[in-house]
Amino acid sequence: MNRIHCYFPASLWLCIALLFSFPDQLFAQKSGELPRPKNVIIMIGDGMGYNHILASNYYLGISKQVYETFPVRLASCHYPAKAGSYGDNGKEKLRWGTGYNTVAAWTDTAWLKRNVTESAASATALATGVKTYNNAIGISIHGDTLVNLVQWAKQIGKSAGVVTSVPFSHATPAGFVAHNATRTHYSQIACEMLLDSRCDVIMGCGNPMFDNNGKPQTGRWKDAKFVGDSALFSQLIAGSGTRTEFAVKGKMKRVQDCDRDGKPDAWTVVSDADGFRALMAGKTPKRVLGCPQVYETLQQARKMENGESRNSPPFITPHNSRVPDLSTMAKGAINVLDNNPAGFFLIIEGGAIDWAAHDNQKGRLIEEMKDFNEAVLAVVDWVTKNSSWKETLLVVTADHETGLLWGGGPFLPIENSGTGKLPGMKFFSGEHTQSLVPLFAKGPGCELYRRYADEQDSVRGPFIQQSEIPQLIEFLWPK
Repeated sequence: MNRIHCYFPASLWLCIALLFSFPDQLFAQKSGELPRPKNVIIMIGDGMGYNHILASNYYLGISKQVYETFPVRLASCHYPAKAGSYGDNGKEKLRWGTGYNTVAAWTDTAWLKRNVTESAASATALATGVKTYNNAIGISIHGDTLVNLVQWAKQIGKSAGVVTSVPFSHATPAGFVAHNATRTHYSQIACEMLLDSRCDVIMGCGNPMFDNNGKPQTGRWKDAKFVGDSALFSQLIAGSGTRTEFAVKGKMKRVQDCDRDGKPDAWTVVSDADGFRALMAGKTPKRVLGCPQVYETLQQARKMENGESRNSPPFITPHNSRVPDLSTMAKGAINVLDNNPAGFFLIIEGGAIDWAAHDNQKGRLIEEMKDFNEAVLAVVDWVTKNSSWKETLLVVTADHETGLLWGGGPFLPIENSGTGKLPGMKFFSGEHTQSLVPLFAKGPGCELYRRYADEQDSVRGPFIQQSEIPQLIEFLWPK
C-alpha cells in the first residue's frame, strides 16, 4: 500500500514516526544519547540506478564501490506528489503521483515510464523532506516556501555548500538552496543562490566565457543565465573577494552574511583548474564561488572526436584539461567548509550521469560514474584522515533512475564483458523512470534509516521514500 505521508510537513510526520515507530529513540533524544553528527555530506548521482553502478564496476574491473560496503544499504523511492510538468508560463500539466507498485516495476516498462519525477521535485524532497510537483524548486504543492537543509544548517551555526558537475543553478543544487515555481528560471535561481542565500560554497558549471570544450568565447559570451546574467558575473569576477554590492537589473543587491558576524561576505571567484587545486589544502577564502572554465558540464558535453559515438567505450575523446574533476571540487569545498568548528552540510552531485543517460551514451555514462565514484572515495578518505565516522554522516544516493538501463532486454541482467570492455547493456528509455534507486549511508545516526524503510520491494527489499532522507537529518540536528 502506497503512503501519502510525505505530502505533509516533515515535522508532523517526524512526530508521528517517533511516537509509533521508535519510542526508544525518542527517549534517547531526551537523555542526550542520540547521535549528533557534526558534519553531514550527501552525494547524489543524478539519474544513477543500480545498473549504472554495476555497468561501471564491470568496465573498471571493480567488484564493489566503497559505498556498496557501507553498513546501511537500502532502496529509495522517488515518485513526486504531482507528476507531469509546470511550465515557464505558469501553465500546469500536472496530475497526482500514483506511488510505487512493486509488481509493475518488475514487469511493465510502460508503467516505469509514467508519472515519473524530475530532478527539481526530487531535489526538493531530498532537501526539505516534502514531496512536491514536478519542476518546483523549494516550493510545496500549495505554493509554500519550504525550509531546505542548507538553511537548516545555517540556522544552527554550521557552514553549508553545494557542488555539482553541471550548472550550479540546475535542479539538484538549486533544490537545496533556492525557491522558485519552476526550475527553468535559471537566472532568478542563480541570483537567489548568490545574493540571497547564506551558502559558504557554491561550485558548478555554467561559465558563459567558455564553451562545452572549455574554449574561450571571444567577442560574445554564451548565454549567462546559469550564473544570473553577464552583468552580475562580470561584477563578481572583478570584485572577487572584496565586493559585496551588485547592480542587478537596475537595483543594488547586497550579498548575505554567511558567518553571522553582522557583515556581508564577498564571494571569492575561482575558475581555472589550478585555482580549484589550490583550495584542497592550506588556508582558504571565507566564501567561494567555483565556476570552472566550461559551459554546461565538466566533461560529458564535450564534442565527440576520433569516431566516438553513443555506443563507443569511454575515454575515446580526450578530456578537457581546463577543468577540475569532481573529486578536486569536493576536496576544495570541504577544505573551505571545515574551517567552521561547528561543522558543515554539503551536497556533491554527479549531475552529468543523468545527462549521459538521457543521451544514451554508454561510454560517457561510465566516464561520469567513474568521476562520481572517485569523488566518493575522496570524501571517504577525508573522513578517515581528517574527521571520523563518529562525527561525519555520509549518504550516497540518487534522485531517480534515467535511461531504463538493462542488459539485452528489459529486466535482463547487465552482462560482464571483462575489464576495459563495455558490458552488455542497453538503454530502453531516454528519460527518467520509476525504478528504485540505491541508498548507502555510513556515520552517526545512519542505522536509523532502517526505521524509515517500512515498505518492501519484491526484488530490492526494504525501501524508504527519498523525502525521508532529510527528515532524519533534521531530527539529528535539532534547532
